[in-house]
Amino acid sequence: MPRHIVCITFDFDAMSPWIARGMTSPTPISRGEFGIVGAGRLLALMARYKIETSWFIPGHTLETYPDICRQVAEAGHEIGHHGWTHAPPSGMSREEEEAELVRANEQIKRLTGRYARGYRSPSWDLSAHSVELLLKHGFYYDSSMMGDDYTPYRVRQGNVIELQHPAVFGRSTRLIEMPISWSLDDYPHFEYVRMGTAIAPGLMNASDVLENWINDFLYMRRTLDWGIITYTFHPFVIGRGHRMMILEQLIERMAGEGAAFMTMEAAATLFDERHPVNS
Repeated sequence: MPRHIVCITFDFDAMSPWIARGMTSPTPISRGEFGIVGAGRLLALMARYKIETSWFIPGHTLETYPDICRQVAEAGHEIGHHGWTHAPPSGMSREEEEAELVRANEQIKRLTGRYARGYRSPSWDLSAHSVELLLKHGFYYDSSMMGDDYTPYRVRQGNVIELQHPAVFGRSTRLIEMPISWSLDDYPHFEYVRMGTAIAPGLMNASDVLENWINDFLYMRRTLDWGIITYTFHPFVIGRGHRMMILEQLIERMAGEGAAFMTMEAAATLFDERHPVNS
């Protein structure tokens, strides 16, 4: 039976990305603080449409804003792991990465009663140790890679990638990859960031971005009987008024086209049932 699944996900970073970049003056910190305003708006919107979503929350946000994080969990949304300090694992030692993984997961367990099932790397940049650590600590799925768009797949371990030689692919693991894309992320489209000599212009016309997001869903619906599309939003980005309006339009259009909205854990479970690890 045809089924087209939509996972709406939120990276609830708050101020943690700015701190990780060393930007701790009042204005960048206030940009992160707006995420609390946005989160309230998003919880209200999801309640109105009765949609369960997945929130990837750094440990820093969990400890800094426990009340709003509790509201997210109590509303029935999934709480996923998103590091502790929003520092990419690729810049850490194995020991540092594991310590952050454990620390944030303990905070998630205190909030929800269980460890996170899903992991999303800060800045979508895994290290050479990440897959090993995610398997060691019992994660069910990852959502940091871009090897497909509508079909999850099993994460490989032990790839050998060298410039002068063909890639040697490692073995497949039980870890499910729920793929993402920068094109389905609000941050690069909308956020203006100036750092030294680098500028991320952002500030795209929201209606143009909405058209892209709708067409990606429609293409999945046209070409596949069964698929999953994942949208990534940040409360301090999508929570602005005109962007909240396009998010609501996106939800209404996809609902009208028969979309099935669910958490990433629920969608990963359906994929797992269709493609068990021993198949």
